[in-house]
Amino acid sequence: MDDQTTAKRLHATVRGQVQGVGFRAFVQHWALQLDLTGWVRNRWEGTVELTAEGRQEDLDKLLEVLRRGPRSSYVQHVETEWLAPSGEFLDFTVRRTD
Repeated sequence: MDDQTTAKRLHATVRGQVQGVGFRAFVQHWALQLDLTGWVRNRWEGTVELTAEGRQEDLDKLLEVLRRGPRSSYVQHVETEWLAPSGEFLDFTVRRTD
């Protein structure tokens, strides 16, 4: 299996005007479209955090849309961390604020 089809795990924190603008639903929509599993949630300090697993090329596409965000948002920065996948997720969900 080549590097583009090997499963990967992306953990990201999105900073900017990303709460109260439909950002979590936007992320969930794209993750499901890209056949990714994982979760997204708001953080108390005003960021959006997510973990997604899937093919590298699909995670790269998700990262592109994270940097853009929904129309009503303003993304200042996306912090990323690449990890080994755990395979623990069955779908992509919105979690409660942490």
